Amino acid sequence: MAIEFNGKTIETTANGYLVDHGDWTKELGEHLAKEEGLDLTQKHWDLIEFLRDEFINNNGNQPNTRNIVKAMSDKWGGKISQKDVYDLFPKDPSKQGGRIAGLPESRRKGGY
Repeated sequence: MAIEFNGKTIETTANGYLVDHGDWTKELGEHLAKEEGLDLTQKHWDLIEFLRDEFINNNGNQPNTRNIVKAMSDKWGGKISQKDVYDLFPKDPSKQGGRIAGLPESRRKGGY
């Protein structure tokens, strides 16, 4: 599969994940989020940037929901719950967030 964006053809998997995470831009992230009915806030971007940083700079790591909650609690300076990150990405913060962040599909099951 592929999507057309800004005059480019970007290859995706059957589930909508980018084949090459290097094709991702913030503008493409916004586009992908809008297609899923999401208006990205700073908290969305914090989570997206965390997922991208973990994948790119930590040997392809794709954090589960528990690790996302811990990292965002540290980032936002307070205790947050799993519900808080699911409010941002209702279809699973690691999977939906990862798709919008341009990362490969995670094969993990569950959040913990």
